[in-house]
Amino acid sequence: MLRIGLTGGIGSGKSTVSRLLAERGAVVVDADAIAREVVEPGTVGLAAVVAAFGDGILAADGSLDRPALGAIVFADPDARGRLNAIVHPLVRDRAAELAAEVPDDGVVVHDVPLLVESGQAADRGGHAHDLVLVVETALDTRLERLVRRGMTEDDARARIAVQATDEERRAVADVVLDNSGTPEELAAQVDRFWAEHVAPRLG
Repeated sequence: MLRIGLTGGIGSGKSTVSRLLAERGAVVVDADAIAREVVEPGTVGLAAVVAAFGDGILAADGSLDRPALGAIVFADPDARGRLNAIVHPLVRDRAAELAAEVPDDGVVVHDVPLLVESGQAADRGGHAHDLVLVVETALDTRLERLVRRGMTEDDARARIAVQATDEERRAVADVVLDNSGTPEELAAQVDRFWAEHVAPRLG
């Protein structure tokens, strides 16, 4: 099995690359989707988050009120650390379960926004990645995309500021894709990555 760690800052287009890799036959294990799953109502994850932050982070239906929690953790590095200490181990364990279901001759892509921040990019043992793929986009372009999604520019800058820098991501990358151009240019880069780095390892 070939294991690829995929990451990129918010607004970089990582999700697009994830979709393109899936179209080429990879099985995508989406850390964001798992992070939502492990704090659904009735889970030990949600109970732990409530114990750490109080009932104020619950919506009326008992589900996690993400904006309320986000307002707490994005403004407070210590609070963010406490949340990560709860959620990250649960996400890693579930991701490992999903990856274990991929056939030995398959390709699994761990789509992890915080691959660098959580220390997983440096882990080449255990649930390691054979390749780390980073999607990179100019800051102005990322801001434009996030504002189009409904964020204020200040909020977008704040989200970017708490993530790893481009330099930190490049330091762990085996391959960097530049998503500052057209969708067609990005798809061509993914094709080249697959031909040069994936297909040869699959024999």
